[in-house]
Amino acid sequence: MNWLELVGWAGSALLVWSLLQTRILRLRALNLVGCLILIGYNAAVQVWPMVGLNVVLTVINVWYLRKLLATRHDEQTYQVVEVGTGDAFLAHTLRVHAADIARFNPGFHWDPAAEDRSAFLVVRADEVVGVMLSHAEPGGVAQVDLDYVTPPFRDFTPGEFVYRRSRLFTDRGFRRVVSPPGMIAPYYHRLGFRPEGGAYVLDLPVPA
Repeated sequence: MNWLELVGWAGSALLVWSLLQTRILRLRALNLVGCLILIGYNAAVQVWPMVGLNVVLTVINVWYLRKLLATRHDEQTYQVVEVGTGDAFLAHTLRVHAADIARFNPGFHWDPAAEDRSAFLVVRADEVVGVMLSHAEPGGVAQVDLDYVTPPFRDFTPGEFVYRRSRLFTDRGFRRVVSPPGMIAPYYHRLGFRPEGGAYVLDLPVPA
């Protein structure tokens, strides 16, 4: 097997591996790289139908990647919907993703009957991409219990749309938001939170 065949096999393997990804952004990026490698390989061995196929796939991947990156911080694309803490659909979502939630939030426990609880779903059209649950602590502190992102959107930060809408907290009298304790791979440093102790804290603006 010569080096050119190795390149072809590597491109094919990358293409297959990309299809095993659960994260949309990662899937498209790896698929694009695989297609580019296969364009070069098939052009070198002069298999023009495969060159044409991979060129088309490259254009499709570039189009979707551009769209995903352009809308990742778009409030028109992602909406925040407040739901009741005892909402049946919220309970269903937590149940479906229970194992994944436990993986990233090992200490998470949710009591929907407890007082001063809030629940938000972040949605894209009719698809749930994130869940944010919190409760009130003394001193105007909103303690986040869960900030969960579904696997396809894990390369994004849909929770930011909850924190951007500071009135969701300030209208309830909160002045600070504190990240979940023990959360694995937190992303709050990208959202304006500052580290404090073992958590991240966001100081909310004073209402006008």
